[in-house]
Amino acid sequence: MNPGALAEALDGAARDGRALAGGGSGLTDPAEAYAVQDALVARRLARGERLTGFKLGFTSVAKMRQMGVADLIHGRLTDRMEVPDGGRLDVSGLIHPRVEPEVAFLLGGVLRPGGDPMAAVAAVAPALEVIDSRYDGFRFSLPEVIADNTSAAHYAVGAWRSPRELGGLGVLLELDGRTVETGSTAAILGHPLRALAAAARLGGPLEPGTVILAGAATAAVPLPPGTHVRATVAGLGTVALTTEAAGTEGGTA
Repeated sequence: MNPGALAEALDGAARDGRALAGGGSGLTDPAEAYAVQDALVARRLARGERLTGFKLGFTSVAKMRQMGVADLIHGRLTDRMEVPDGGRLDVSGLIHPRVEPEVAFLLGGVLRPGGDPMAAVAAVAPALEVIDSRYDGFRFSLPEVIADNTSAAHYAVGAWRSPRELGGLGVLLELDGRTVETGSTAAILGHPLRALAAAARLGGPLEPGTVILAGAATAAVPLPPGTHVRATVAGLGTVALTTEAAGTEGGTA
C-alpha cells in the first residue's frame, strides 16, 4: 500500500465529487491508515488551507451501528471546511452528504494527554458536522474511513458559551423545521468530556484556538440541496445552515 497514492485518489475523489469503491484499498492496519490521512491533509495544506480543528468519530453507539464499526477514530478540520452559523453551503460538489449534531470545544490553553481536559477549554457550543465519505455508498472498512480523514467535509459552530456542565443534555436535529433525530450528549462516550480526554490522548498536545468536535450525538441523516438544517443542544443553544446547489436559484454560479 502506497500512502501517497491512496491519499491522491481520495483527494481526487473529494475534488471531483466521485466515489471510490470501498474495500479495494488493501488497507488493514489503522497505523497505515493514519499515514494516508496525514498525506491527504498535507495535500490540502499545500493548496493553502490551514488547520482549524480536530474531530472524533464513532463516539456514539448509534453512529457505530450505522457505519458498522466499533473503534474510536479521529481526523482534522481546516478553514475551508468551516461554514458560518446560519450560512449557506453549496453541496453540489459533494458525493452523498449527511449531517449530524455535535458539541464543540474551543481551546484556550494547550490540551495535553493526562491533564485536566476542561482546564484547557475556553468555550463550548452546539455544532453541525457535514460528512461525505469518498467511498461508494458510505461502505468502507475502519482503516479506509480513517484514511479518508473520517469522512470530514464541513462543519458549523453556534455561539460560543463559557464552559458548563454538558452531561445528559437533550439534542434535537431538524430539517426544514421537521424533527428527524433526537438524542442526548450522553451518547457521546457517555459524556462529552470523555471525548475531550480522548482528543488529548489521540492528538495532543493540541494548541489554543483549536476547535474540537466531540462526535455525533445522533445518527447522521442525508442532507440534500435546498435544506435548512438546525441543531439544538439544551442549555447551549442552536446552530444552523442551509444547503444549496451551484447554478440553482439562491445558489452560486
